[in-house]
Amino acid sequence: MGGPWQPPAACALLVLLLMLPMLRVRATHPDCSIVLYFQEQEAECLEIIRSESQMSAPPGSPRQQGCLTEWDGVSCWSAVPVGQSRAVACPNILHVFKKSKALIRRNCTESGWSFPSPPYYNACELEAVGSYNDTEAKASYFVTMKVLYTCGYSTSLAALFLAIGIFSCFRKLHCTRNSIHIHFFTSFILRGAAVFIKDAVLFSDESVDHCTMSTVNCKAAIAFFQYSVLANFYWLLVEGMYLQTLLLLTFTSDKRYIWWYILIGWGVPMLAVCVWVVTRLQYDNHGCWDDYTSLYWWVIKAPILLAIFVNFLIFLNVTRMLAQKIRSPDISKNYKQQYMRLTKSTLLLIPLFGVHYVVFALFPEHIGVDARLYFELVLGSYQGFLVALLYCFLNGEVQAEIKRNWGKWQSSMESNVFNLVTQDFTA
Repeated sequence: MGGPWQPPAACALLVLLLMLPMLRVRATHPDCSIVLYFQEQEAECLEIIRSESQMSAPPGSPRQQGCLTEWDGVSCWSAVPVGQSRAVACPNILHVFKKSKALIRRNCTESGWSFPSPPYYNACELEAVGSYNDTEAKASYFVTMKVLYTCGYSTSLAALFLAIGIFSCFRKLHCTRNSIHIHFFTSFILRGAAVFIKDAVLFSDESVDHCTMSTVNCKAAIAFFQYSVLANFYWLLVEGMYLQTLLLLTFTSDKRYIWWYILIGWGVPMLAVCVWVVTRLQYDNHGCWDDYTSLYWWVIKAPILLAIFVNFLIFLNVTRMLAQKIRSPDISKNYKQQYMRLTKSTLLLIPLFGVHYVVFALFPEHIGVDARLYFELVLGSYQGFLVALLYCFLNGEVQAEIKRNWGKWQSSMESNVFNLVTQDFTA
């Protein structure tokens, strides 16, 4: 019982180490929720200690003997007189500690607080905790996941830059349709760049405590990432709107709508992110703003779900109109081919990009974490490559233009060689 106990954060550290194998099954950064829980408890306890110190007896007056309020790294022990004891329950953390009626007691002696009895690691039983091998396997899994999505985004960025170069270099490919495609490609480039920037800012330095990190750089990186994701979905919405406009207004110049498309594709995401940033600054300005369990996350999630819902309606309407257009004898063969080329790409992308987001949006963040990570990180990293493939590399118009220019270049080279040989021969 005896002497005073002055535990730094030893117990808290022990508890956190015991919990590490299961920390990644709750939210985007579930380990931080544990750390933040103890930080909040510590802050409340320190506030009590501060209040007691301000209400303490003036110097020179007799001081009541007893133990002052103390934070031991896990629990807050309220002040009691000498000879009395205090009992606390195990920390109430869902999915970490099993519900237990066991109490931890400490006695107040003349030498100070006694040691906890029973110790935390005996009184507080953890939920099913994985073995050391499970923890190693989990760490290896996340390393593999990072390698896969890094390769995916690198492949996508290379393909997207090449596709933009093709659309920009060939004059015959300059049109409203391909201009919209270029904006769509750019949104994917921003998304890939945002992922690399976010990783560099948040996770490059292992000595930084991510849970307590709250710098301008990390918040800016998260805000830029959210903007790129929103722009992705809204430029996909623009692709669907353009296709519907093309089917509805066959003989109307589509150039008149391009600025509206740009406003929707880049402006709406900017407005949503600005509202989100102001909301977080005013009401929830802690951490790096990457806690997807926050209520304010709906400022980002709701516009994305709206874009997916509108795109789904467009998907149904375009399918109906396309069936009518193809059966119509008044539409020329060239227009039918144009409809089919654009429709096949857009109708494939709309459900491909939206279905998994809607499914995961309906469940809490700690449900299906592995599947969520796989779809959003690994498969999501190759979406840019798929877009470049559908809209550019497999586009018959693009292939024909490349072949035509390649033939012209070959003919030019052969002509130059012939001229050089002729000059040498006549000389």
